[in-house]
Amino acid sequence: MANENNQAQQNGTSELVVRREKLAALVEAGKNPFEITKYETTHTSAKAIAEYAEKEEELLASEGTLTVRVAGRMTSRRIMGKASFAHLLDGDGKIQLYMSRDDLGEECYAGFKKWDVGDIIGVEGTLFRTRTGEISVHAKSATLLAKSLLPLPEKFHGLTNVEQRYRQRYVDLIANPEVKDTFIKRSKILTLIRSYLDSKGFLEVDTPILVPIEIGASARPFKTHHNTLDMDMYLRIETELYLKRLIVGGMDKVYEVGRIFRNEGMDQKHNPEFTTIELYQAYTDYYGMMDLVEELYKMLALKVCGSTKITYQGNEIDLGNWERLTMIEAVKKYSGVDYHDWKDDADARETAKKMHVEVEENATRGTVLIELFDAFVEDKLIQPTFIYDYPVENSPLAKRKPTDPLFTERFEYFINCTEFGNAFSELNDPIDQKERFERQVEKKRKEEPNCRAEVDYDFVTALEYGMPPTGGLGFGVDRLVMLLTDSASIRDVLLFPTMKPEV
Repeated sequence: MANENNQAQQNGTSELVVRREKLAALVEAGKNPFEITKYETTHTSAKAIAEYAEKEEELLASEGTLTVRVAGRMTSRRIMGKASFAHLLDGDGKIQLYMSRDDLGEECYAGFKKWDVGDIIGVEGTLFRTRTGEISVHAKSATLLAKSLLPLPEKFHGLTNVEQRYRQRYVDLIANPEVKDTFIKRSKILTLIRSYLDSKGFLEVDTPILVPIEIGASARPFKTHHNTLDMDMYLRIETELYLKRLIVGGMDKVYEVGRIFRNEGMDQKHNPEFTTIELYQAYTDYYGMMDLVEELYKMLALKVCGSTKITYQGNEIDLGNWERLTMIEAVKKYSGVDYHDWKDDADARETAKKMHVEVEENATRGTVLIELFDAFVEDKLIQPTFIYDYPVENSPLAKRKPTDPLFTERFEYFINCTEFGNAFSELNDPIDQKERFERQVEKKRKEEPNCRAEVDYDFVTALEYGMPPTGGLGFGVDRLVMLLTDSASIRDVLLFPTMKPEV
């Protein structure tokens, strides 16, 4: 059979037009494939292959057959006179089809020869093994279930343009089967996390995505307007404050798998909308959260990757071995600077100057410590590491350390030089919380005069009713999936990443 693309070019007609003409002919003949509403299948491709392999000796000995009905997208075809081969791709894998005029009949086989790569088809037949050893379906009947009006990328596996792959994920999933594997793993990871937390007695909950105020946090929100209430509203930048209200209400262990929205920059690790998991547990602290993170990540590595030792972008990472350092210890280890040597804030600023680290004119010791950490430590943390005891300056929701109120019971954990999660012994002092919120909002309004940041006084009211000692943890699902699938970009683990529309 002549190549349809060449034939279309010779006739001065594009393949797109040829495919539409084929559809029109089918409709005219009363065989519109889009009118078919259902096709019963008995097997997926993988199930058919596995079942036949298991029963093959028994079937051959008894001269029996295994009949299957499969459906999916035709991804290749070789026309060879009275018999042809094709491949069918479904949600489970791929299987070869043997199509014969003698078995299908003249009309059905002639119809099959007019079908295109990309068409959705259903096939019923018996399984056999070809001379080359490939388990295949010997078709007894075939049905066109949906017409593909656009050709797949050249040579089918030709969709290599990264931007096009992200924009047309539906084609990417067809052309690059490994992409589907990544998202199957993503689903498995979420299922395992939920199962783990449920087994620990946590309750999954939902909190509002549209919120009435812009809080004072540094993240910039997306703004919209509610017409009925005639009020501005914001897409949430976190789930924290609502979840902690539930702790106040007596729900002692809660978590949410939540979509978060931040109107900020985009790069390999950031997308304007992303998924986080936040969880809160009454009557524990940040050490309890550290233990939970270690246990959870070890379990995920074993279940998803088969080992606690994984490879990410060329680095071997051991998720079964975690280091714990205070921020003071980490800065001393990697820069040689000891926080305890500073007599006052001015002394800290002088050290920063000597280390060629820029800080604000009125920077405190805590602020300088944070800047030194960013400059000298973070890019060294390849293996899993907890950095804990953060200065109060950048931890507005964490409880102060009783032994040193300039620091908080907070940690972040780092893997491959990237921050993966954040946890606190949660601040439950309403007076302290109110003061920190007000300072945070004041600072944000100075930095962004046009912002409409407000203090969430309702949350302060909730704390005034009394919140028990609580440990809280938040981590990004997308970065975790990147880690466990060895994906370089966040867009590789989002089915539909944010993209600027094509003109």
